[in-house]
Parts: sequence; C-alpha cells; structure tokens
Amino acid sequence: MNPEFRKQPPAPLSPIPFEISRPFETTLSNGLRVVIFENERLPLVSYRLAFFAGDIDERENGHGLMSAMALLLTEGTENYSSQQLAEKIERLGASLSAHSSFDFTTISASSLSFYTSAIFEMLSEIVLKPTFPENEIDLYRRNLLENLKFQRSQPPFLASEQAARLIYGKHPYSHVSLQPADVEGITREKLRATHRSTLIPNNAVMLIVGDVRRDEVIAELEQHLDGWQSGEKPVRNFAEVPKRTQRSITVVDRPDSSQSNIVIANSGLDRLSPDYFPALVMNQVLGAGASSRVFMNLREEKGYTYGAYTRMDARSLAGDIEATAEVRNDVTGESISEFFKEFERIRTEKVGAEELLDAQNFLTGVFPIRAETQEGLTTLLLNRELYGLPEDYLQTYRDRVSAVTVDQVQDAAQKYIRPDEMAIVVVGDAASVVPQISRFAPTIEIFDTEGKLVESR
Repeated sequence: MNPEFRKQPPAPLSPIPFEISRPFETTLSNGLRVVIFENERLPLVSYRLAFFAGDIDERENGHGLMSAMALLLTEGTENYSSQQLAEKIERLGASLSAHSSFDFTTISASSLSFYTSAIFEMLSEIVLKPTFPENEIDLYRRNLLENLKFQRSQPPFLASEQAARLIYGKHPYSHVSLQPADVEGITREKLRATHRSTLIPNNAVMLIVGDVRRDEVIAELEQHLDGWQSGEKPVRNFAEVPKRTQRSITVVDRPDSSQSNIVIANSGLDRLSPDYFPALVMNQVLGAGASSRVFMNLREEKGYTYGAYTRMDARSLAGDIEATAEVRNDVTGESISEFFKEFERIRTEKVGAEELLDAQNFLTGVFPIRAETQEGLTTLLLNRELYGLPEDYLQTYRDRVSAVTVDQVQDAAQKYIRPDEMAIVVVGDAASVVPQISRFAPTIEIFDTEGKLVESR
C-alpha cells in the first residue's frame, strides 16, 4: 500500500442540504405573532416567547430593571409561589426560564408535547400575573450586590467595561454593568411598571418548534393568553455611536498583577449589514479560532499567551470588533505591537486561497452542528425572527459564506479594522505596562478598578 496517502487528509464529503419545513404563521387578536414549526420526529416541544425590548429600553426608569424583571418573572405569581412553580416544572420534566439581553427579552420553555397545555398555563402565569414578591426582590438585590463585587475582581470584566465606554459613548450599549445605587433602585413598583410597558403582545413573537398541531396550539394560546392587551411599543431614539478620530490608551491599574488583559477595539457593524458575511469570514481568518492569524502569532510563534482572539459582535443597532489576549506583564507592549502588525497585514495583503477556504470550511462545517438538537435549531430560528433575517437565511447560510471572495475579505478588513482609531485597553500593573505601551497612542488614561479616572496623560 502506498504510504503517501497518509500524508494527505481525506477529501471532504459533499454537504448535506439544510432543509427546514415552512412554518405556519399567524397573528393573534392582541397582536402577538406566532410562528410554528411542526416536527413529529420527537415528542418534544421548544417554546420561545421573545420581546423586541431589552436592557437598552429601560434607561428612563433606572438601570438593571429589565434583567431583574425577567429573572423575577418565575419567582412568584398570583397562583404560584416560586417554590410551587419550580416543583411543577420539575414534576413535568420541563424547563422554564426568562432572561434579557441588550436588545431582547426572552422566555424559554421546553417539555414533552403531552404537557403543552401545562406549559401554556405557566407561561400565562409568569407573563400576565407575576407578583414580584418583596422577599424575592430583596434576595435578588443582595445576590446582585455580591456579584458586582466579584465582577470588579475580574480583569476581563474591567477591560470590557472600559472598551464598551470608549466604543459606544452615550449609546446604551456602553452600559455593561450596574452601580450599587442602581441595585438599590430596583423596587417592586418599578419592576411592575417595566413589566407593564415592555411585555406587550404586539411587540413580541412566539416561536414553537416540535410535535404540535397548529390548530390545537392556537386555540390553547388564545385561551391562556386571554386578557393580554396590546400596548405602546418602546421607541428607540438613542445617541449615535461616536466616530473615533485617533487611537487612545486606557489602563485599569491592578498593582502587582503578573499579567495584562488586553482589549483592542473599534466600532463594527449591525446584524443586518450587507457586509456581514465578508466580515464574518474576515474575522475567522484574523482571530476567531485556534488556527487564526493572531492566535498563531501571539501563542504559537511568540509564546506570549495561551490564546489571542478577535470577536465580531453585531447587534440590532450597532456592533464592535475586539481583539483580546491575556499576556505576561513584560510582553504587554510587544503583544500589542503584534496585534497591530496583523491588523495591517489583513488590510494590505490579500488572504491566500487556501487560508480563505479553511475559514469558510470551518464556518460552514460548524453551522449544522448548531442545529443538531431541537434546542439548537430553535435558537437559530429565533435569531432569524428577532433580527428580521431573510426567510431562507438558514438554508442559504453556507452558500453565502462560501461565496465570499478574497477581495471581499480585504474590503471588509479595510472597512472594519481601523488601526488608527482603535481603543486600546489594558488591565494590569500600570507602573509596569505604561512605559511599554505609551508609544501606541498620544493619550493615556489610568483608572482604578472601581471605574474612576485617577490620571490622564
């Protein structure tokens, strides 16, 4: 047998078509849009009730109310205590939870199809009849205060806090954490007002995936959500993301730290940008994985870190691109220098055909894995609904990734990797790192771990 065959990886198999049945869609009398994907293969059902209102929609009443309201929905209703709700969910072998993000608030549930009616009953309870008990609010506040203390001990959080401030300015995306005064301002009255104003049916979509019958489901929903009235949708009229004109350096001083946490960032693109797929592939080449350029440079070649990455965060209204690494103190300056070398290289040199193909194969290869489970598929379908993506988005995802060209990758790099205006954030021992990094920008600001400015140079 010829041993040469062992030196070459096997040729990839032909991709399996990604097929999804057309959903049934309708709108209830109260304005709630319902999307149902009937699938009889497994006796399971995944439910998502998602609202087009998130943390950025709370600013008039105080910070932290949306996330508190969402998490406390399951902690007591008119007919169930927190413990009773938990026990009923456990008896059914089901799940029920709620959370908020910057842009959306989502109530998630899953169960055997036999218990669909019971799930709708509990959804009705937490959506229409939450009571926000004072004892649960008090426990939430105490836990949150302890969590805030823990956050301030974590260098990655300190770095992300400063990066968000620098990139988003007065836009609500800049607000990534709370102050103790915000926590104390979370009251039952404010939670109830937030609930009434944001959890409205005409600003939501109900996604149901699994072994259900559409007529039965619609009848059940109409019954259990009877009395849920439409309302006025939140108006999003926010400040623009600021246009940066030069590099800046921000250091969060942690005296005697043995390593530095680096974030280098600039504003990016929103989720509906036509540049999304070229930027996605560009980011994969630059730093999204363990075979990417910045990883191979800073870890494999230089040995400065265990991992160096770039991340593209595309949200509803805006986005950012960040490069991150945790490095030894003594190589902080050299690590930043290597990042900027890679930024310039991807902007000025076209990626090789093999490198492009590797990035595309990774992206198209992991995509079906995300849809292997029903919960994974439900998450993909929900994102399609929330971001208003095309109806055939999931079916054409791999084709659109594979269609990205070398020129499009370079165009995306030149448009979204802008070294001359990047915000450089370093969390570490200021006395050690400032002399190493001062050459990278004309100004340096030094903050303490509480987020207070202590020096500006």
